[in-house]
Amino acid sequence: MQALRIAATGMAAQETNVEVISNNIANMRTTGFKKYRAEFQDLLYQSLRREGTSTSTAGTMVPTGVQVGMGVQTAATSRIMSQGSVSITEKELDVAIRGEGFFEIELPDGRTAYTRDGTFERDAEGRIVTVDGFVVQPEMTIPDEARSVTINNEGTVEIILEDDANPVELGRLTLTRFVNKGGLLPIGENLFVETAASGNPQVGNAADEGFGSLLQGYLEESNVDAVTEISDLIAAQRAYEMNSRVISAADEMMASVSNLR
Repeated sequence: MQALRIAATGMAAQETNVEVISNNIANMRTTGFKKYRAEFQDLLYQSLRREGTSTSTAGTMVPTGVQVGMGVQTAATSRIMSQGSVSITEKELDVAIRGEGFFEIELPDGRTAYTRDGTFERDAEGRIVTVDGFVVQPEMTIPDEARSVTINNEGTVEIILEDDANPVELGRLTLTRFVNKGGLLPIGENLFVETAASGNPQVGNAADEGFGSLLQGYLEESNVDAVTEISDLIAAQRAYEMNSRVISAADEMMASVSNLR
């Protein structure tokens, strides 16, 4: 009986769905996190009677066939890259992106990563780095005698030194965008790396056409909506239960057949 195997694929698919939803809920407070959605597709079909086959010597044809599906499989876990809400932190090195783009980060092994998490700090050398100590690109060093740091919406970084009222420009934070940002590979720590599916990185200045602007003293929150996730979780749970009932029903039917004398 195929029903057992078909229902099993449904249970496996909904188990994946619940895992995706649980990861979204777990990252509700993760800065710059982008939620995921599980997507499914049907499996191959077993044709018991094909459409268009001849049914008589007169040449009549079957208008519709008889096919039995083999179940469901997980096709993808798509990342939803919509803008998250922006919250104020009043910390001078916290920067939120409002619109398109990623910050460029240099990893210790020399690779380039990208992030929407603008929680930046200063390391022992005064460089602007992530909370894990990865250097933000282009590299900028804030001197010890700097009294304040200002980052405008175009990414220009200026400091005011001691006993000097005139700002000094350090450099400019750039943004990077991709043709298919959903094709970026997440590697943890709020970082993504380029893949063949994402396309080549396109570097530009904040507030330019096609790029977002920056907000100093703010951070972008996760785009996870708690109500939506709970609703999806309930629906996935019910779908899992219905597939398990199919297995129970198929088992009872097989038991009835085996008890025939």
